[in-house]
Amino acid sequence: MSRWGKKLLLTFFSSVLLLSLIGCTGTPNLETDIFSVESSPPAESSSSSEGSENLSEGTTPMQTGMISEQVLEGETGTIHYSYFIPENYDENQKYPLMVAMPGYDMMWFGEESSGANLNWSGFLCWAQLPEDMIVVSAQLTDWHETSARQAIELTEYFIDHFSVDNNHVYAAGYSAGGETMSQAVSMRPDLYAAYLHGASQWDGEFTPVVENSVAVYIFMAENDEYYGSERALNAYSSLRTAYENAGWTADEIDTVLQIQTPDNEWFAERGVTGNYHGGGNVVFDETDILEWIVAHDKGGK
Repeated sequence: MSRWGKKLLLTFFSSVLLLSLIGCTGTPNLETDIFSVESSPPAESSSSSEGSENLSEGTTPMQTGMISEQVLEGETGTIHYSYFIPENYDENQKYPLMVAMPGYDMMWFGEESSGANLNWSGFLCWAQLPEDMIVVSAQLTDWHETSARQAIELTEYFIDHFSVDNNHVYAAGYSAGGETMSQAVSMRPDLYAAYLHGASQWDGEFTPVVENSVAVYIFMAENDEYYGSERALNAYSSLRTAYENAGWTADEIDTVLQIQTPDNEWFAERGVTGNYHGGGNVVFDETDILEWIVAHDKGGK
């Protein structure tokens, strides 16, 4: 074989060997590599993730003012309510809580009645007192045991979810709301420090209230057209007798039990000259009565 032929043969075998080696190692599959990179999650910094969470929490302050037409799906059923949070609410501070229940015309009768209690003076008056306070008012569907249990459940919900001073939890009820709250206070007297019973009949028990020293202020027009003042006087008498039986002196009883049954002249001075039952709402304009309620601690004598 000539020298030139040998050179050609050597070049041929070298090319074959090179192709064999490439076949063994494999060539890159560009399509596969591209998709594998895209499907891999990017590396995350745990510190930046935690920082984002903290920033999110820090920029979501508690909503304050009037928060209206809320719904609580509780063990006792659906509870429709609105509430007020003080402007400078601080979760590191404890606040008194007032649970106020309105009369029949502001109860829940379907969506068309939603928010009927928002302008009720028995709701708003507590937020206007000098001391910051959380105030909640519900629109319940009756004034019997179910509503009483719902009032209790709503009270406990706010105690559990807001910064509430457990020694300063109060209740107020007007008309049908008073029937509800007189039951709620007697069913769970351990929850409440004081109760304003306005233009209503007392449907609860008396002994549990006395055993827990719940302060009670009873207000009823002398000529209330719906209940009559006799029911208020009977409730007052029953509570006073229970305290006497528990060994309280007259002066001690006066610190936790009061009654007022104003006459027509008293109402006329406040612009009420008829419908004294409805006019009973003026009790919520009497700052001295409101202050008497919120001055009490739980279990105080």
